[in-house]
Amino acid sequence: MNPLFEPSFSADEYAGRVAKTRTRMKERGLDMLLVAEPSNINYLTGYDCWTMVQPQALLVPYSGDVVFFAREVDLPGVTLTTHLRSEQVFGYPEDYVEKADRHPFDWIAGVMRERGLMSGTLAIERDSNFYTIRSHEALMAGLPNVNAVDSQRLVNWVRAVKSDSEIDKMRIAGRIVERVMGKTFDMIEPGVRQCDVAAQIYANSIMGLENAGGTYPSAPPLMPTGPGTAVPHLTWSDAPFKSGESTSLEFAGCYHRYNVPLARAIFLGAPPPRLLEMADIVNDGMDVALAAIRPGARCEDVEAAWRVLITRYGLSKATRIGYSIGVGYPVTSWLEKTMSLRPGDTTVLEPNMTFHVLLGMWMDGWGYALSESVVVTERGAECLSNVPRGLRVKR
Repeated sequence: MNPLFEPSFSADEYAGRVAKTRTRMKERGLDMLLVAEPSNINYLTGYDCWTMVQPQALLVPYSGDVVFFAREVDLPGVTLTTHLRSEQVFGYPEDYVEKADRHPFDWIAGVMRERGLMSGTLAIERDSNFYTIRSHEALMAGLPNVNAVDSQRLVNWVRAVKSDSEIDKMRIAGRIVERVMGKTFDMIEPGVRQCDVAAQIYANSIMGLENAGGTYPSAPPLMPTGPGTAVPHLTWSDAPFKSGESTSLEFAGCYHRYNVPLARAIFLGAPPPRLLEMADIVNDGMDVALAAIRPGARCEDVEAAWRVLITRYGLSKATRIGYSIGVGYPVTSWLEKTMSLRPGDTTVLEPNMTFHVLLGMWMDGWGYALSESVVVTERGAECLSNVPRGLRVKR
């Protein structure tokens, strides 16, 4: 193993994750599982290369070795970043890359036939952004005897409860975003271009900490300003920040692909009373939402605590107030796409589940956002970052 590219966790930890995945496969009567989501491939093997632009997949049979399929030129990256043996890794030739008359999954289906992995029930991550219609058509044409079903995000649910080692990674990511948020507050001034601040957010995120360098987060910095604060997912422009306007900041620290996002707000000048009032309400709402997070509570209980509070002020919020987070890549983002803090989600909270609690209020022409990334502990919610809440004001 090259010490410059060692996997983030031990071989035993990855084996345990595969074992938990197989337990869920057994419960559903699945013979094989095809994993296409880069974050899930990373979770099960440690694989961490920028190769998801071409088809790749991890095949998890109910028994026997897992098998990884990737572009042939990328195979060295598999052996450098995972504990997989060379006989578990198969690379499709360059002849299959971006060709109109053939597809990598034609070749993958052929290898599966040769290895006898072509019968029974195969669960596929059909909802992955990285498993296209053409991928599915090619695979099914090559495996006519397979009963293909949707995986229903099986691996995502296995990921929901983190190991202590994963929580350690997230605590480091939390410290990174804590540092970056402080530096970002310092940079924002009237006349400073938004793009220059965004560039420094990236630089500081990747520099990380003195003893723990960061990596690219799973989403760009979100920093709507002025009237844009009424919209949750704007990024930045090359326009300067202006006095008399607020800016919502939301970005993540990322360490070994584990993302910890954080949202805060800043106002340049004297903030209007309505914004100060909203900030106080949302800050109180964060207190009650975090107090509701504990083992045995349900996701919907957390949202209900928040909703009771804002209803007193004649406010309502239709969107969820949080979701499960962990390993992530761009496009997949830091969401695990499983639990959400919203009405009707009866998932019971367990220790070492991790959430981004995002209390964004997007009004007509203005807004305010505040978030905390937390881990569920036996004592309740532990915030993974320590940044003062409340509207930051620079006069």
